[in-house]
Amino acid sequence: MMSEFSVDMDEYLPLRDVVFNTLRKAILKGELKPGERLMEIALADKLGVSRTPIREAMRKLELEGLVVMVPRKGAQVANITEKDLNDVLEVRIALENMAIEKACARMTQEDIQELEHAAEDFNRIITGGSLVEMAEADEEFHERIYRASGNDRLMQVLSNLREQIYRYRIEYLKDETTRQQLVGEHTMMTRAIRDRDVKKAQELSFEHLENQRKAIMHSIHPDRHPR
Repeated sequence: MMSEFSVDMDEYLPLRDVVFNTLRKAILKGELKPGERLMEIALADKLGVSRTPIREAMRKLELEGLVVMVPRKGAQVANITEKDLNDVLEVRIALENMAIEKACARMTQEDIQELEHAAEDFNRIITGGSLVEMAEADEEFHERIYRASGNDRLMQVLSNLREQIYRYRIEYLKDETTRQQLVGEHTMMTRAIRDRDVKKAQELSFEHLENQRKAIMHSIHPDRHPR
């Protein structure tokens, strides 16, 4: 059964890029699930395009590690491995530490208010929002810190790393206890950054990401990684 998603046409982009962005978004949001086979003909029919842009998108998605080619089976959505997750989060922790240090030094009062609002928005959305809305609100909170760092390249790399585990965030956000824990972590991080306490904010960020790592690993290997 084909997952429910649709092509998001953009008149300013070539068709191959529109197809790539559509499939990439579907994978990141979990609409195309890990291990799901990607049939060129079925996808072409669903999106109303020829097989050529589908094939081109598959090659780009393979380079990003989101799609793998399996002998005699063709393309399928890549599964995440424990090493992949640990590698991504190890890099993200180091770069987020840098972002926090820069943000604490450069944040204006307006930046701090925006961070506080982002934390409040997440708190509001978890009471009635969808899982995708919760994940996007969580992303927006961190995005406020990255923007305040004033380093566009750093923000770009961090955003890319965050997207690589986006589809697995949906899993741990299903748990009510996890959502409440995130609210508390956001509140404490906001307070530390507002006080420009770099060390405390970095310690809280590490704990925040480590808790996410454990929750994601539990969703992948529940028997090996008990809560």
